[in-house]
Amino acid sequence: MFLLRDGKPILVGSAVLLVGGYALYRLWRHHRTSKETELLRKNVYETQRALNGYLLFHYGSPQVQSLCITNTATEQNFPQRCAEECIKHTTQQTGVPSRALDIGCAVGRASFELARVFQEVVGIDFSHSFVNACNQLKERGQLTHTATTEGDLSVQCTAVVPQDIERSRCLFRQGDACNLPKDLGTFDCVLAGNLICRLPDPLAFLHRLPGLVAPGGILVITSPYTWLEEFTPKSLWLGGYKDDSGKEVRGFDTLKQVFSPHFELLAEKNEPILIRETARKHEWTVPHVTIWRRGTYQESATTFADESETCLLEK
Repeated sequence: MFLLRDGKPILVGSAVLLVGGYALYRLWRHHRTSKETELLRKNVYETQRALNGYLLFHYGSPQVQSLCITNTATEQNFPQRCAEECIKHTTQQTGVPSRALDIGCAVGRASFELARVFQEVVGIDFSHSFVNACNQLKERGQLTHTATTEGDLSVQCTAVVPQDIERSRCLFRQGDACNLPKDLGTFDCVLAGNLICRLPDPLAFLHRLPGLVAPGGILVITSPYTWLEEFTPKSLWLGGYKDDSGKEVRGFDTLKQVFSPHFELLAEKNEPILIRETARKHEWTVPHVTIWRRGTYQESATTFADESETCLLEK
């Protein structure tokens, strides 16, 4: 299509097509990147190797966890310690249901431990295989798996839920921490163990938390802050980068900024964990554990929405 200006032809239709085509290309690229990220997240945690590793991490005895390392960290179960921190800081409140939420529950050890105190525990994980394992453990109380010794050699192990835990209190479901169901309700306690640096949009998850934790309730977040582009686009990292002024941005600082209108920081600590890969190869990690209490005041939905939008714009 041509228009005339001062007697000279101007190409309009091609320009419109070019702009439209570019917009469609950007939309396609965004969709493809999102799908690739989603598939990567699924593949990482849907393998039998990952399932075996997490079952060993959650339920393995110190003797099986580490055959060649003597350290107090190998004698303490990390998911169990996380649940203990939740229980330690939670106080029963009149009129508030005795409920706990374990987001990123993996194969469920922390969820079962929470059931010692809470009447209802909801465990949510993105991995279908992990949730299936949780439900098998809930039904049978145990689940066999293997632990790699070296190469193709392995030993058979059995994950066992302690018999004094009332497993029926737990409900496990597959879900996305960045897009949680709207009908979950509120909880006395929410646990997010080593989750936030494995999400495609961790800020979206953080903004949902004030609506999940009941006023006066407890939020426990653990993280090694290992920001990786294979899980989270760099533009959405909560820390691990320098801002435009050259200042270092840390994940914990972002947590404090986002939570300050709604939560009080009660405590922070370091909890070492040792994860077995083979009999002689282990992953040593020291997650940062932070414990928060939700304010007892009642924020209006409008105020919270405005604050969330402001934080997103600042990010």
